[in-house]
Amino acid sequence: MQTIFIILSCIVLLSILIPFIKLTHWTVRVFDYPRFQKFIFLIIIGLLFIAVDKNWLTISIFSLLVLAGLYLITVIVPYTPIGKKMIDKVKLNPNEKSLDILVYNVLQDNNKYQKLVELVNKKNPDIIFLLETNKEWMNNITEATKKYEYKIEVPLENTYGLLFYSKLPIKHQEINYLIDKEIPSIIADIEYNNEIVRLYGLHPTPPVPQENEESAERDAEILMIGKQAKEYGKACIVFGDLNDVAWSRTTKLFLKTSKMLDPRRGRGMFNTFHAHHWFLRWPLDHFFLSSQFRLIDMIREPNIGSDHFPILIKAVIRCDDTSGELDLDKDEKIEVEEKIKEGKSK
Repeated sequence: MQTIFIILSCIVLLSILIPFIKLTHWTVRVFDYPRFQKFIFLIIIGLLFIAVDKNWLTISIFSLLVLAGLYLITVIVPYTPIGKKMIDKVKLNPNEKSLDILVYNVLQDNNKYQKLVELVNKKNPDIIFLLETNKEWMNNITEATKKYEYKIEVPLENTYGLLFYSKLPIKHQEINYLIDKEIPSIIADIEYNNEIVRLYGLHPTPPVPQENEESAERDAEILMIGKQAKEYGKACIVFGDLNDVAWSRTTKLFLKTSKMLDPRRGRGMFNTFHAHHWFLRWPLDHFFLSSQFRLIDMIREPNIGSDHFPILIKAVIRCDDTSGELDLDKDEKIEVEEKIKEGKSK
C-alpha cells in the first residue's frame, strides 16, 4: 500500500507541476485542462494515507499533497458560486431586450442536424455561431437559419468552418485568417438597441497531436483578438471554441490584454467538452464581455449530438463598469508579445 501511495502521489503531483513549464508542446499543455479532475484524484490519494505506515517519507509526501490541494482550490474556487464575480447579473427592465447568443461546436461528422434546428427554434437567439461546419451542415439546418436575415458563412471541410447568423443588422463584417490561411475567424459589427456591438468569433487549433502539436498558434490567435478588442475600446464580445480552459495562463493573459470580463467567474465552470464523458469535462467554449455589459443569464444547453454542449448567453448593455477588469504588468506585456510572435512564426 505504501508503494502504491508513493507512486500515485508522485504522478498527481507531477501533473500539477507540469503546467508551470512554459513550453507550448501538447505533452505539456494538455495538463492545463483537468484541474478539477486532479483535485478529485488528489483527495482519493490523500485518503490512502490513512492506510499506509507513517514515516518521514509518507508524511512528507502527504504534506506536499495538502499544499497541492490548497493550490488547486485557488484555481477552482474562482469558477464556483463562492468566487468573486467579474460581471454583475441583472434583470431586464420592461423596455429592454437582451442580446442572446448561441455558440455550438457541432462536430463536423455529427449528422444530428434536426436536434440543432429544434434547439434554435426553441431558444430563438439573436445570434448563432456554429463551429466545425461544412456545406453539408449549412444546407441541412436551413429550416432554422432561413429566418436569420444577416449571415457570414465560411463552410469548410477541414473542421474549421464557421457559420454566423444574425437577426440584428450587420453594419460591418470581416473574415480573417490571423495565423493560418485555413483557420478563419470573424468580426461582425451588429446593431443592438441602437448601438453598435462588435463581435469576435474564433476557433483556433487545439494542442493535440492530430491537430497541432504546439499551442503557440492557438495562444497567438487568442491574444491577437484580445489586443484588437482592447484597441476597439467600445462594447464588444469575444466568443467561440477557444480550445483553451478558463484558468489557463493564456486565458488570463487574454483577460488582462483585452480588459474583458469572464461571466463564468463566481458562477461555475459551465463545462462544454466532452459531452459524452462526464468525468472528462472542462470549459472550452467561451464568452468574454466588455465592461459595458451585464449578464442576464448563461446556460449550458443539453447534449444534442456533438462532443461539445451548446452554450447560450443573454446579456444587456448598461453603464460602463471597469471594476472587474484585470491589468497587465510589464513582464506580462512582454510575454504577450513573445507569444504572438512565436505563434505567427510557426
